[in-house]
This record gives sequence, C-alpha cells and structure tokens, in this order.
Amino acid sequence: MEKIILVKEIYTEAFRNWRSYLLENYFKLFSWLCFILIGLAMYALIYRVSTGFSFSNL
Repeated sequence: MEKIILVKEIYTEAFRNWRSYLLENYFKLFSWLCFILIGLAMYALIYRVSTGFSFSNL
C-alpha cells in the first residue's frame, strides 16, 4: 500500500504544472488540424456519393 501511495504522489507531482504555453497551443493547433481533416474527409465522401462514384470495382 505504501508503494501505491508513493507512485500516486510521484504522478501528481509530475503532472501538477504540465500546462505550459507551448503545450497548450500545440494541443489547440492539433485539435483544429484534426477537425479540418475530418471535415475534408466528409466533404470528399459526400462529393463522391453525390456524383455517383462506384465504390466497388466488381
């Protein structure tokens, strides 16, 4: 039990001040990039379906 408490204290101390300016902006940029790529994929799928693209080559 004592080791579990020690590990818990190590992790809470390590991640207490993890919100640096650079890291916070990196996550914002990464999330916007993910939203843009998901939107682009949805646009491509909708465009292909609306123009009658055949998805199977059988």
